Amino acid sequence: MSEAALPVVLRVPQADRASTIRYFARRNPRMILGGALVLTWLALAVFAPFIAPYDPIKVNPTDALLPPSAGHLLGTDDLGRDMLSRILWGSRISLSVGLISVGIGFFVGVTLGLAAGYLGGTFDLVVMRGIDALLAFPALVLAIAITSALGPQIQNAMIAIGIVAIPAYARLTRGQVLAVRSREFIVAARTIGATPLRVVMRHIFPNVTNALIVQATLSTAFAILAEAALSFLGLGPQPPLPSWGQDINYSIRYLPNLKWWMSVGPGLAIFSAVFAFNFLGDALRDALDPRLRRSG
Repeated sequence: MSEAALPVVLRVPQADRASTIRYFARRNPRMILGGALVLTWLALAVFAPFIAPYDPIKVNPTDALLPPSAGHLLGTDDLGRDMLSRILWGSRISLSVGLISVGIGFFVGVTLGLAAGYLGGTFDLVVMRGIDALLAFPALVLAIAITSALGPQIQNAMIAIGIVAIPAYARLTRGQVLAVRSREFIVAARTIGATPLRVVMRHIFPNVTNALIVQATLSTAFAILAEAALSFLGLGPQPPLPSWGQDINYSIRYLPNLKWWMSVGPGLAIFSAVFAFNFLGDALRDALDPRLRRSG
């Protein structure tokens, strides 16, 4: 009997993921709030060139250190640059670094996790020992070390944050693969001669995507925070590019003079963006985890 003749045997019956999310969105206001905040930041980043009132890098010495006013809603910095414009443009950098670095960690980590979990043996041992070595270092410290070694550039910050994200995806994916690789539909696929690549991509990977969606959302929150930390230390985007962490660094010297608006704006931007992705990730976990659905 051909593989095409056994579609029901080889696939795990699953509820439509989009329908599940819509159902729990109606029951869970956290998903609506988190999703709305995430979409808001994404929209601000995309349309920043059209909604920012000023050029974020143009120096205006006559407008230096102006407090919030009708002309500058969040005030200006020590070089006369509009803080609102810098925050809006900075969101493009923060979200770009966050999403691209998560993409790097996702692709490499999931690939390693799928291969290690399915193949097992020596390959699994070598991969997991490498993952354990990465986990021996605090994620942010490792990102700082990698960026320092590669050089203070935005591309290197993406690579560093992507590398420290790999272990979470690899361990999560491997655990999910180990949980399903002995199931009947996997055994049936092997029995009829399906290639390992087909078994993994057609029958195993779809059954681990729920957990990966949640992990990707939560990882984006960490990536945004890590980018801000690297920028604060001068290891991220270089001046005059607008960066939330960089602007907070510049503002520290003016806090004793009560120039609070230079740090409050970028600080609130970091908080709200990280909060949005964490909030959405928690809500998605509640919606996509069958154990939590049954207990609820």
